[in-house]
Amino acid sequence: MSNQVIFYIMGGSAVAFVIIILLYVMLSKKMKTSEYKKVQRLQQGTKQRTFSSEVLFQKLYLTYIKIPFIKRYTLKIRRRLEIINIDDEYNTRKETAKILTKTLAILVPIIVLTIIITSSNYLLMSILLLFEIFMIDTFIDGSVDKIDNKILKEQIDFFSEIRHAYHEFNMVEEAIYQVSQDDEKEISRQGEKIYEILISDDPEMELEKYYDIAPNSFLKEFAGISYLTKEFGDRKVDGASLYLKNVNNITQEMQLEILKRDKLNYVFQSLSVIAIAPVLLLEPLKNWAVSNFSFTASWYQGKAGMIVQILILLITFLSYVLVRKLKDNGSTAINTKNTENPWQQKLYSKKPIKKVVDLFIPKKGTKEYRKLIQLLKDAASSQKMEWIFVNRIMIAIVTFFASIIIFSQLHIVAINYIYTEPTTDYDIIGRTI
Repeated sequence: MSNQVIFYIMGGSAVAFVIIILLYVMLSKKMKTSEYKKVQRLQQGTKQRTFSSEVLFQKLYLTYIKIPFIKRYTLKIRRRLEIINIDDEYNTRKETAKILTKTLAILVPIIVLTIIITSSNYLLMSILLLFEIFMIDTFIDGSVDKIDNKILKEQIDFFSEIRHAYHEFNMVEEAIYQVSQDDEKEISRQGEKIYEILISDDPEMELEKYYDIAPNSFLKEFAGISYLTKEFGDRKVDGASLYLKNVNNITQEMQLEILKRDKLNYVFQSLSVIAIAPVLLLEPLKNWAVSNFSFTASWYQGKAGMIVQILILLITFLSYVLVRKLKDNGSTAINTKNTENPWQQKLYSKKPIKKVVDLFIPKKGTKEYRKLIQLLKDAASSQKMEWIFVNRIMIAIVTFFASIIIFSQLHIVAINYIYTEPTTDYDIIGRTI
């Protein structure tokens, strides 16, 4: 290396050192200003010095939203909780992270256990892992339903306090405002939202918007009768207030709904876990049978054994889905999917795929086209015909490849069984001789 290059390096280093010193002096002067000291004093009063679960869940939310696979479930939970936690970003993030953390804490050990148990059977392991990923939706729905049930029970006390406040103020909006001041209850946010609707410049338009985001039908009814009473006044029916009578009727309906949900939870308690028990015990039962009754090894290692195992998986999957549908109480059952630009529309917008899909869509004016349009109208579906045919084609493709994989695996099992079939004698009970 020449002396000139060394001089250039030394000169550049000296210039960089001078720039760093100047920046340090400028930052030091800025940090001594009164505004910076004021900000520091404010931070000292609010900074959490010990461990805080609130801060932990906020940080976990920011982590989950960056992970590709988990991000989908994070946004799904968030969309449902946004309805309950109106305009409360902090609580929405906290509860989203809390639900997802609990779900992962339950599911990750199950996945690890499945991998350990089925390490010798890759096909069964793959099916079980897919099945367990599907279980995430069940854990999420159950956690959100608990929050919704809590709000429904709080509504009983909320409406009771509304009746007392209405007797005191004789004004609907004032009664709702007074009762909604309790920040500790989740229902208070809904009460504040209804109050803002009643005092807005266009309450009818705001009420229509609230109907789309209300957590349950009882709050929709309450908001509706509150608006009508404010606009047209209250009247007496058999010497009693019509508004209070309507509130009492809604309360009775809520009590019946709470009893129905409690009964459903009691009847289906742990039934989802029982439904998937045959799948989880499939491999341990197989190992026990083979180790104690040697002749069962030839059946398990053959094509018939593989077919029976696949059938058990399918029956268990269907039973699990049916149990989940029966247990569904309809709470916060909104469509959390993107209905404006779903994945079907993204696929259909690509020209090669559009040309293929258009070949299957019936022509306009034909009998089949009119029949499909009428079925969509009768079902009140928001889907387009193009999306339906994209779904059909994708299901056909997935079924085709899944069938090839299963039949190929069965063929490999049959060939392997022929090559490895034991030819020695063995007892009915015990291992081969």
